[in-house]
Amino acid sequence: MSIFLFEKCRVRMHYGHPDVFDRLFHITRGGISKASRVINISEDIYAGFNSTLRQGNITHHEYIQVGKGRDVGLNQIALFEGKVAGGNGEQVLSRDVYRLGQLFDFFRMLSFFFTTVGYYVCTMMTVLTVYIFLYGRVYLAFSGLDEAIARQARMSGNTALDAALNAQFLVQIGVFTAVPMIMGFILELGLLKAVFSFITMQLQLCSVFFTFSLGTRTHYFGRTILHGGAKYRATGRGFVVRHIKFAENYRLYSRSHFVKALEVALLLIIYIAYGYTDGGAVSFVLLTLSSWFLVISWLFAPYIFNPSGFEWQKTVEDFDDWTSWLLYKGGVGVKGDDSWESWWDEEQMHIQTLRGRILETILSLRFFIFQYGIVYKLHLTGKDTSIALYGFSWIVLVGFVLLFKILSYNPKKSHDLQLVMRFMQGVISIGLVAALCLVVAFTRLSIADLFASTLAFIPTGWAILCLAVTWKEVVRSLGLWDSVREIARFYDAGMGTIILSPIAVLSWFPFISTFQSRLLFNQAFSRGLEISLILAGNKANVET
Repeated sequence: MSIFLFEKCRVRMHYGHPDVFDRLFHITRGGISKASRVINISEDIYAGFNSTLRQGNITHHEYIQVGKGRDVGLNQIALFEGKVAGGNGEQVLSRDVYRLGQLFDFFRMLSFFFTTVGYYVCTMMTVLTVYIFLYGRVYLAFSGLDEAIARQARMSGNTALDAALNAQFLVQIGVFTAVPMIMGFILELGLLKAVFSFITMQLQLCSVFFTFSLGTRTHYFGRTILHGGAKYRATGRGFVVRHIKFAENYRLYSRSHFVKALEVALLLIIYIAYGYTDGGAVSFVLLTLSSWFLVISWLFAPYIFNPSGFEWQKTVEDFDDWTSWLLYKGGVGVKGDDSWESWWDEEQMHIQTLRGRILETILSLRFFIFQYGIVYKLHLTGKDTSIALYGFSWIVLVGFVLLFKILSYNPKKSHDLQLVMRFMQGVISIGLVAALCLVVAFTRLSIADLFASTLAFIPTGWAILCLAVTWKEVVRSLGLWDSVREIARFYDAGMGTIILSPIAVLSWFPFISTFQSRLLFNQAFSRGLEISLILAGNKANVET
């Protein structure tokens, strides 16, 4: 039915890779070739753009339908989604889509939007809505407006306002977005089968998979719009039931999912710590449940759908491989798969234009809101709201950066100097701990303030890193690039530890690995996999 409607609207630009062209039509109208292999990475749809712009039609004649099967894992799917999302980002920036938008009537334009870039625009808007919602709630929590609004509504008897504020969880990801799918199941299968199918999908963790894919599409589509430079991503033809190492997953999903998930988690923690709702814990759960689901999906989906992802021996090997990759120095000819430094340099290649640097700078400024808000919520500061207090927090931050630089300094030329530096680093560390204990004992600084300061300074440090990477040449000219790189390594080590720790804990329990194997594979394959693991374990014991 959808193909028939798109045929009538003449907005269906391709049906997979086009196989048959009207040669005479295209040759007499400029051909179908495009010059750029970056902008025109989705080459098949540009042929449809050209045909439509030249008053042609793209028709679909189905003589026989053949299904193309290929074994794919989560990484192959993510790479393919990233390639297609990047291609759609380039379509948004292309002159072809602009010209089609100028020529189509309103209804045909709506149909064209729905069948091309509209899906990715709506996907990005869904994720942006989560960010806007959470940053808005954090602003209300920091400013005290949420408590003031609730108190005013209670005093004036305006229960509608209070109900509207507490019902915001309905518009978050995972509630309204599932309604069309449920209605489609009911229409196609009937109510009972639709309910059974929906429950089965949830038990198979389909929601986790599609939430993770949502982040993949949003990241690559948004980055292409900001910076351009879509590129072909080889999905590979590997054996998909093999175990993917932790470092490989970290390299692939660190910037697209993990960083964003930890930012959302930080927003949720701050909202729980400083927010206010009349409903108590129930309102907090309803407001933040879908956002926590997004965080868990983005952080752990690559390991949930990773074969043998919760086996203890595999986890130990993954940790050794990840630490070796993290600490290995880069250099000329060293690939990102072998060294963190080379991978970190590759992750910055998309920032090349002045427009992109300005946009990245504007987006990075959002991380400073954490420090600005939390500083005035500390028990130590009381009710002081002067701007000097915020300036003093920057002095404290600079002091911690200098301490980090001293503690991480490792001279390589002199053995005696290494011993002296290690002794000094130990003395400084003990002195720092003693100073913090004295400050907590004799001032109003509390243990909670120390945790709150951590929540404030970590996003600020990440913002400084983002700005330093954006203006790399300026930072390099100031001689600070090595320090920026070491701080970035520290951040990646911390993020990896946060993700790997729950995996290591779950790997202690053998039934978790059994449950994962049964979830990913059918009964016969999972039983054979368990037997092979037992045999491999016995062989390893004999060899040792």
